[in-house]
Amino acid sequence: MRKNFVLAVLILMGMTSAFAASGKNSLQVKGSDTMVNLGQAWAERFMEKHPKEFIAVTGGGSGTGIASLLSNSCDIAMSSRNIKNKEIELANKKGVSPYEIKAALDGLAVVVNPRNPVSALTLDELAQIFTGKITNWKAVGGLDQKIVVLSREVNSGTHVYFKEHVLRKNDPASQEEFAPSALMLSSSQAIADEVAQNLSAIGYYGMGYISPKQKTIAVAKDGSAAFVAPTIENVMTGAYPISRPLFLYTNAAPQGAAKNFVDFVLSPEGQVIVKETDFVPVQ
Repeated sequence: MRKNFVLAVLILMGMTSAFAASGKNSLQVKGSDTMVNLGQAWAERFMEKHPKEFIAVTGGGSGTGIASLLSNSCDIAMSSRNIKNKEIELANKKGVSPYEIKAALDGLAVVVNPRNPVSALTLDELAQIFTGKITNWKAVGGLDQKIVVLSREVNSGTHVYFKEHVLRKNDPASQEEFAPSALMLSSSQAIADEVAQNLSAIGYYGMGYISPKQKTIAVAKDGSAAFVAPTIENVMTGAYPISRPLFLYTNAAPQGAAKNFVDFVLSPEGQVIVKETDFVPVQ
Protein backbone atom coordinates (compact mmCIF):
# COMPACT_ATOMS: atom_id res chain seq x y z
CA MET A 1 0.00 0.00 0.00
CA ARG A 2 2.87 2.38 0.85
CA LYS A 3 4.45 1.74 -2.57
CA ASN A 4 1.12 2.35 -4.30
CA PHE A 5 0.62 5.59 -2.38
CA VAL A 6 4.12 6.83 -3.26
CA LEU A 7 3.52 5.90 -6.88
CA ALA A 8 0.21 7.83 -6.91
CA VAL A 9 1.91 10.90 -5.46
CA LEU A 10 4.69 10.70 -8.06
CA ILE A 11 2.15 10.36 -10.85
CA LEU A 12 0.22 13.39 -9.58
CA MET A 13 3.45 15.40 -9.34
CA GLY A 14 4.42 14.30 -12.82
CA MET A 15 1.02 15.25 -14.23
CA THR A 16 1.20 18.66 -12.58
CA SER A 17 4.70 19.25 -13.97
CA ALA A 18 3.63 18.12 -17.42
CA PHE A 19 0.69 20.50 -17.46
CA ALA A 20 2.89 23.36 -16.26
CA ALA A 21 5.40 22.60 -19.02
CA SER A 22 2.64 22.64 -21.62
CA GLY A 23 1.59 26.15 -20.58
CA LYS A 24 -1.47 25.06 -18.60
CA ASN A 25 -2.44 26.63 -15.28
CA SER A 26 -2.49 24.12 -12.43
CA LEU A 27 -4.57 24.37 -9.26
CA GLN A 28 -4.36 22.12 -6.21
CA VAL A 29 -7.69 21.79 -4.37
CA LYS A 30 -7.64 19.78 -1.14
CA GLY A 31 -9.69 19.05 1.97
CA SER A 32 -13.15 17.89 3.00
CA ASP A 33 -13.98 14.29 2.10
CA THR A 34 -17.64 15.32 2.12
CA MET A 35 -16.89 17.73 -0.71
CA VAL A 36 -14.37 15.70 -2.69
CA ASN A 37 -16.86 14.23 -5.18
CA LEU A 38 -18.45 17.66 -5.63
CA GLY A 39 -15.02 19.24 -6.08
CA GLN A 40 -14.08 16.67 -8.71
CA ALA A 41 -17.35 17.25 -10.56
CA TRP A 42 -16.71 21.00 -10.57
CA ALA A 43 -13.13 20.46 -11.76
CA GLU A 44 -14.09 18.10 -14.59
CA ARG A 45 -16.74 20.44 -15.97
CA PHE A 46 -14.47 23.46 -15.57
CA MET A 47 -11.59 21.77 -17.43
CA GLU A 48 -13.94 20.85 -20.27
CA LYS A 49 -14.74 24.53 -20.67
CA HIS A 50 -11.15 25.68 -20.04
CA PRO A 51 -8.75 23.14 -21.60
CA LYS A 52 -5.72 25.22 -20.62
CA GLU A 53 -6.53 24.78 -16.93
CA PHE A 54 -5.66 21.71 -14.85
CA ILE A 55 -7.25 21.15 -11.42
CA ALA A 56 -6.25 18.32 -9.06
CA VAL A 57 -8.81 17.59 -6.32
CA THR A 58 -7.95 15.42 -3.31
CA GLY A 59 -9.60 14.73 0.06
CA GLY A 60 -8.09 14.09 3.46
CA GLY A 61 -10.51 16.04 5.65
CA SER A 62 -11.31 19.70 6.28
CA GLY A 63 -8.47 20.10 8.78
CA THR A 64 -6.01 18.68 6.30
CA GLY A 65 -7.19 21.07 3.59
CA ILE A 66 -6.90 24.12 5.83
CA ALA A 67 -3.46 23.00 7.06
CA SER A 68 -2.38 22.66 3.42
CA LEU A 69 -3.61 26.17 2.66
CA LEU A 70 -1.65 27.51 5.62
CA SER A 71 1.50 25.72 4.45
CA ASN A 72 1.01 26.93 0.85
CA SER A 73 0.76 23.35 -0.40
CA CYS A 74 -2.68 23.87 -1.97
CA ASP A 75 -4.38 26.76 -3.75
CA ILE A 76 -7.92 26.15 -2.49
CA ALA A 77 -9.02 24.33 0.67
CA MET A 78 -12.41 22.62 0.82
CA SER A 79 -14.00 22.62 4.28
CA SER A 80 -17.29 21.39 5.70
CA ARG A 81 -16.83 23.65 8.73
CA ASN A 82 -15.81 27.23 9.44
CA ILE A 83 -12.13 27.85 9.91
CA LYS A 84 -11.25 27.88 13.62
CA ASN A 85 -9.87 30.90 15.48
CA LYS A 86 -6.65 29.06 16.28
CA GLU A 87 -6.21 28.27 12.57
CA ILE A 88 -6.71 31.93 11.71
CA GLU A 89 -4.12 32.90 14.31
CA LEU A 90 -1.66 30.39 12.87
CA ALA A 91 -2.41 31.63 9.36
CA ASN A 92 -1.64 35.20 10.38
CA LYS A 93 1.71 34.11 11.81
CA LYS A 94 2.50 32.44 8.48
CA GLY A 95 1.45 35.46 6.43
CA VAL A 96 -1.67 33.72 5.09
CA SER A 97 -5.03 35.52 4.97
CA PRO A 98 -7.82 32.91 4.74
CA TYR A 99 -10.67 34.09 2.51
CA GLU A 100 -14.00 32.29 2.96
CA ILE A 101 -16.38 31.40 0.12
CA LYS A 102 -19.69 29.67 0.85
CA ALA A 103 -20.00 27.26 -2.09
CA ALA A 104 -22.90 24.94 -1.22
CA LEU A 105 -25.16 23.67 1.58
CA ASP A 106 -25.32 20.16 2.97
CA GLY A 107 -27.49 18.11 5.25
CA LEU A 108 -25.82 15.46 7.40
CA ALA A 109 -27.73 12.23 7.00
CA VAL A 110 -27.89 9.82 9.94
CA VAL A 111 -27.97 6.29 8.53
CA VAL A 112 -28.63 2.75 9.64
CA ASN A 113 -28.80 -0.61 7.91
CA PRO A 114 -31.98 -0.98 5.78
CA ARG A 115 -33.03 -3.98 7.90
CA ASN A 116 -32.99 -1.90 11.09
CA PRO A 117 -36.63 -1.17 12.06
CA VAL A 118 -35.76 2.25 13.54
CA SER A 119 -36.63 5.04 11.10
CA ALA A 120 -36.89 8.20 13.21
CA LEU A 121 -35.00 9.69 16.16
CA THR A 122 -34.95 13.00 18.01
CA LEU A 123 -31.78 15.07 18.34
CA ASP A 124 -31.65 14.16 22.03
CA GLU A 125 -31.85 10.44 21.24
CA LEU A 126 -29.06 10.85 18.69
CA ALA A 127 -26.93 12.69 21.26
CA GLN A 128 -27.46 9.90 23.80
CA ILE A 129 -26.64 7.21 21.23
CA PHE A 130 -23.45 8.85 19.96
CA THR A 131 -22.20 9.71 23.47
CA GLY A 132 -22.83 6.15 24.68
CA LYS A 133 -25.69 6.87 27.07
CA ILE A 134 -28.04 4.72 24.98
CA THR A 135 -26.29 1.48 24.03
CA ASN A 136 -29.07 -0.86 22.88
CA TRP A 137 -31.43 -0.40 19.94
CA LYS A 138 -34.31 -1.67 22.11
CA ALA A 139 -34.25 1.66 24.02
CA VAL A 140 -35.39 3.54 20.89
CA GLY A 141 -37.86 0.99 19.52
CA GLY A 142 -35.42 -1.29 17.74
CA LEU A 143 -34.15 -4.82 18.17
CA ASP A 144 -32.50 -6.06 21.35
CA GLN A 145 -28.99 -5.49 19.99
CA LYS A 146 -25.96 -3.49 21.05
CA ILE A 147 -25.58 -0.26 19.04
CA VAL A 148 -22.37 0.06 17.01
CA VAL A 149 -21.55 3.78 16.80
CA LEU A 150 -19.62 4.97 13.74
CA SER A 151 -18.07 8.41 13.42
CA ARG A 152 -15.69 10.26 11.15
CA GLU A 153 -12.18 10.79 12.52
CA VAL A 154 -11.40 13.89 14.60
CA ASN A 155 -9.72 15.72 11.69
CA SER A 156 -12.97 15.70 9.74
CA GLY A 157 -15.15 18.79 9.51
CA THR A 158 -18.13 16.44 9.48
CA HIS A 159 -17.00 15.04 12.85
CA VAL A 160 -16.62 18.54 14.29
CA TYR A 161 -20.00 19.72 13.03
CA PHE A 162 -21.86 16.65 14.33
CA LYS A 163 -20.20 16.93 17.74
CA GLU A 164 -20.95 20.64 18.12
CA HIS A 165 -24.50 20.61 16.76
CA VAL A 166 -25.79 17.20 17.87
CA LEU A 167 -23.74 15.95 20.82
CA ARG A 168 -23.21 19.41 22.37
CA LYS A 169 -26.49 20.91 21.09
CA ASN A 170 -24.79 24.18 20.09
CA ASP A 171 -23.80 24.82 23.72
CA PRO A 172 -20.23 26.25 23.82
CA ALA A 173 -19.93 25.18 27.47
CA SER A 174 -20.74 21.53 26.75
CA GLN A 175 -17.92 18.99 26.96
CA GLU A 176 -19.80 16.04 25.48
CA GLU A 177 -17.69 13.68 23.39
CA PHE A 178 -18.32 10.63 21.24
CA ALA A 179 -18.60 7.36 23.14
CA PRO A 180 -15.19 5.75 23.83
CA SER A 181 -16.47 2.70 21.97
CA ALA A 182 -17.27 4.68 18.80
CA LEU A 183 -15.38 3.51 15.73
CA MET A 184 -13.61 6.46 14.09
CA LEU A 185 -13.49 5.83 10.35
CA SER A 186 -11.33 7.62 7.82
CA SER A 187 -13.97 8.51 5.25
CA SER A 188 -17.69 8.91 4.65
CA GLN A 189 -17.51 5.99 2.21
CA ALA A 190 -16.09 3.77 4.97
CA ILE A 191 -19.10 4.62 7.13
CA ALA A 192 -21.46 3.90 4.24
CA ASP A 193 -19.81 0.51 3.61
CA GLU A 194 -19.93 -0.51 7.28
CA VAL A 195 -23.59 0.48 7.73
CA ALA A 196 -24.51 -1.44 4.56
CA GLN A 197 -23.29 -4.73 6.06
CA ASN A 198 -23.78 -4.20 9.83
CA LEU A 199 -27.35 -4.43 11.16
CA SER A 200 -26.37 -2.85 14.48
CA ALA A 201 -24.45 0.16 13.11
CA ILE A 202 -25.41 3.82 13.03
CA GLY A 203 -23.36 6.55 11.40
CA TYR A 204 -23.57 9.89 9.66
CA TYR A 205 -22.28 11.49 6.46
CA GLY A 206 -23.03 14.21 3.93
CA MET A 207 -26.16 13.76 1.84
CA GLY A 208 -24.05 13.21 -1.27
CA TYR A 209 -23.24 9.71 0.01
CA ILE A 210 -26.85 8.55 0.45
CA SER A 211 -27.56 5.29 -1.38
CA PRO A 212 -30.12 2.45 -1.23
CA LYS A 213 -27.58 0.40 0.74
CA GLN A 214 -28.28 2.53 3.82
CA LYS A 215 -31.51 3.85 5.35
CA THR A 216 -31.71 7.50 6.33
CA ILE A 217 -33.19 8.45 9.70
CA ALA A 218 -35.82 11.19 9.93
CA VAL A 219 -34.80 13.62 12.70
CA ALA A 220 -36.88 15.81 15.01
CA LYS A 221 -35.57 18.79 16.97
CA ASP A 222 -37.36 17.51 20.08
CA GLY A 223 -40.14 15.19 21.19
CA SER A 224 -42.90 17.60 20.16
CA ALA A 225 -41.53 18.46 16.71
CA ALA A 226 -42.13 16.70 13.40
CA PHE A 227 -39.63 14.17 12.11
CA VAL A 228 -37.93 15.50 8.97
CA ALA A 229 -36.05 13.53 6.32
CA PRO A 230 -32.66 14.67 4.96
CA THR A 231 -33.70 15.94 1.53
CA ILE A 232 -32.55 18.87 -0.59
CA GLU A 233 -35.89 20.62 -0.15
CA ASN A 234 -35.81 20.23 3.63
CA VAL A 235 -32.26 21.59 3.84
CA MET A 236 -33.14 24.58 1.63
CA THR A 237 -36.13 25.48 3.81
CA GLY A 238 -34.21 24.89 7.04
CA ALA A 239 -36.67 22.23 8.16
CA TYR A 240 -34.01 19.52 8.48
CA PRO A 241 -32.20 20.15 11.80
CA ILE A 242 -28.72 18.85 10.85
CA SER A 243 -27.58 21.03 7.96
CA ARG A 244 -24.53 23.20 7.31
CA PRO A 245 -22.72 25.34 4.75
CA LEU A 246 -19.76 24.04 2.74
CA PHE A 247 -16.80 26.34 2.13
CA LEU A 248 -13.85 27.01 -0.12
CA TYR A 249 -10.90 28.90 1.39
CA THR A 250 -8.16 30.74 -0.49
CA ASN A 251 -5.20 32.83 0.63
CA ALA A 252 -6.76 36.32 0.31
CA ALA A 253 -9.44 36.98 -2.32
CA PRO A 254 -8.94 34.55 -5.20
CA GLN A 255 -7.14 35.78 -8.29
CA GLY A 256 -6.15 34.36 -11.65
CA ALA A 257 -6.96 30.68 -12.18
CA ALA A 258 -8.33 30.35 -8.64
CA LYS A 259 -10.77 33.21 -9.23
CA ASN A 260 -11.88 31.69 -12.54
CA PHE A 261 -12.61 28.41 -10.79
CA VAL A 262 -14.43 30.03 -7.84
CA ASP A 263 -16.50 32.15 -10.24
CA PHE A 264 -17.49 28.95 -12.06
CA VAL A 265 -18.42 27.22 -8.77
CA LEU A 266 -20.76 30.10 -7.86
CA SER A 267 -22.19 30.45 -11.38
CA PRO A 268 -25.59 28.99 -12.31
CA GLU A 269 -23.81 26.09 -14.05
CA GLY A 270 -21.62 25.40 -11.02
CA GLN A 271 -24.64 25.45 -8.72
CA VAL A 272 -26.46 23.00 -11.00
CA ILE A 273 -23.56 20.61 -10.37
CA VAL A 274 -24.13 21.12 -6.63
CA LYS A 275 -27.68 19.86 -7.04
CA GLU A 276 -26.64 17.04 -9.40
CA THR A 277 -24.33 15.68 -6.70
CA ASP A 278 -27.09 15.74 -4.04
CA PHE A 279 -25.99 18.90 -2.25
CA VAL A 280 -27.95 22.13 -1.97
CA PRO A 281 -27.17 25.27 -4.03
CA VAL A 282 -26.41 28.52 -2.23
CA GLN A 283 -28.26 30.55 -4.88
